[in-house]
Amino acid sequence: MATIILAKDGIALQELPLLKTRITIGRRTYNDIVIDAPGISAEHAVIVTTPSESYYEDLDSTNGSRLNGQPVKRHVLQGRDVIELATHTIQYCANESAYEAVASPALTSAAIQHQHADRFSGNPADADSAFDGISLSLALIKMLNGPGKGTEIPLTKALTTIGRPGAQVAVLTNASNEVSLTHVEGDVYPVVNGVNIGLKTQVLKTGDVIHLSGTEMMFLS
Repeated sequence: MATIILAKDGIALQELPLLKTRITIGRRTYNDIVIDAPGISAEHAVIVTTPSESYYEDLDSTNGSRLNGQPVKRHVLQGRDVIELATHTIQYCANESAYEAVASPALTSAAIQHQHADRFSGNPADADSAFDGISLSLALIKMLNGPGKGTEIPLTKALTTIGRPGAQVAVLTNASNEVSLTHVEGDVYPVVNGVNIGLKTQVLKTGDVIHLSGTEMMFLS
């Protein structure tokens, strides 16, 4: 699955799988990717995905877009194209991208119930509020291989699901000033520092190397 990575000053802010036919980009809050910064139009651009390709189109924005350093109006995305929009960049990672960040409510609920059953009644509907009021640790994961090598993904949410749906998926839980890793899908379990963690919840320490779905990433805090 292809993904796009929004970054500023070389720091990744958001990674989004291209699951929708149209991904809108702009300053207004109704866009799929909101960039509230000078030089960004209310409806700046769109990424359209079809069964055969994805293309980027500038929507006649005031300050325009640049692709791989050149002005662009419309372009079929390939490989690791980098789109420049004022102070931000959007990097396209083609299907061979080894890392995917996936929003999966069902997996999220199961993971929370497994790790924090005492925090709520056990009703999956309560899962999303289980971490209300809990401070998050300042942490990130850094990709060590694949097309996204060197990319840093801040763990800004209580739950970040990583892996390949249908193959191998795990959830990173960021709560109570610590980050932990739990397996939630697939026959192969995550490996941390060369050790298979099985079904247990592994509390991560800075510098830990995670191997998941063919991807290596380092946890930093």
